[in-house]
Amino acid sequence: MEKFDLHILGCGSALPTMRHYPTSQVLDVRDKLFMIDCGEGAQLQLRKSRLKFSRLNHIFISHLHGDHCFGLPGVVSTFNLLGRTADLHVYSPAGLEKLFAPMLAFFNRQMSYKLVFHEFSAKEPSLLYEDRSVQVSTIPLKHRMPCCGFLFEEKPGLSHIRRDMVDFYQVPVYELNRIKNGADYVTPEGRVVSNSVLTTPAAPPRRYAYCSDTVPLPSVLEQVRGADLLFHEATFSQEHAARARETFHTTAAQAADIALRAGVKRLLIGHFSARYDDEAQLLAEASAVFPETVLAKEMLRLHV
Repeated sequence: MEKFDLHILGCGSALPTMRHYPTSQVLDVRDKLFMIDCGEGAQLQLRKSRLKFSRLNHIFISHLHGDHCFGLPGVVSTFNLLGRTADLHVYSPAGLEKLFAPMLAFFNRQMSYKLVFHEFSAKEPSLLYEDRSVQVSTIPLKHRMPCCGFLFEEKPGLSHIRRDMVDFYQVPVYELNRIKNGADYVTPEGRVVSNSVLTTPAAPPRRYAYCSDTVPLPSVLEQVRGADLLFHEATFSQEHAARARETFHTTAAQAADIALRAGVKRLLIGHFSARYDDEAQLLAEASAVFPETVLAKEMLRLHV
C-alpha cells in the first residue's frame, strides 16, 4: 500500500512547555510531504523526523495565531540556506503574507527559491490543492479569528494486475495500462476476458481530517464523516469546559463526541494546554466516549 503517513512535529498549544513543541504536522502522501501548521521549532522537528526537506512543497496554515505559524520564518530560512530552488506554496487565511513579508525580506534578501502565498476564505469549504494522488479542502471552523481545518483525500488508485491470470491469457505488456484502468482484454482469437478476471480492486482511497482550534462544531460532521483518521484539538479536560468555551476551544470528551458522531475510524487528539503535566486524563476522557483514540506526541508516526 502506498504511503499515507502522518508525522507529529508538535502537539502543544500557545504557552510553551518543556514537554511539547507548538502545533505542526507533516502528512506523507506517496513521498510528497504536506506540512499542516508551522509552530516554533518546526524546522528542528522536521530535521529530527528524518523527512526529506526537498519533498515538502506545500504548507497549510489553519489560522494566524503564533503557535500555528511562528515557525514559518525558520522553515523558509532553513530551506534558503540549503539552496532550495523549487517553489514553496503557503496556504492560509488572509493576512499572513502581509505579516511576514517584511521579516522574510529582511532575513532572506537573496532567496534561492520563490515563496508563493495562497489566501483562502474561512467561511465556506473550498478546494485548495489537487494533483494526481491527493486533493486538499478546507474545513471551516469557529475560533477567535478566521480558522480552517483541512481534509486530505487520496485519489482512487488503479486496479492491481493478477500476474497469474495475465500469464495464463498471455496478455501483452502494452495492454497492461488499459487493463489497470478498467478495460477488458480481447485475445487474438476474439475472446473477451473480463477485467475482473485479470485484476483485483485497488485499496479504498484514504482520508485524513485535521481540525485545529475550534469550538465543537456540528457542521464539520459531514465533511469528516467516515475519515480514516481525524485529528481534533482537545486543549482541555471536561473539568475546564468553561475555559474551553471562553477561549473557543474543545475538551477531549467533546472531540471524541465529534469522532463518534462522524463515524471516523480513529481519533487523534492534541493541542494540549500547558496546565496538564500528564495528558493521560485527556486520553481517558476521550477513550470513554470513543475507544479508538490516540494521544498525539512528538515524533509519533501514524500510518493512515
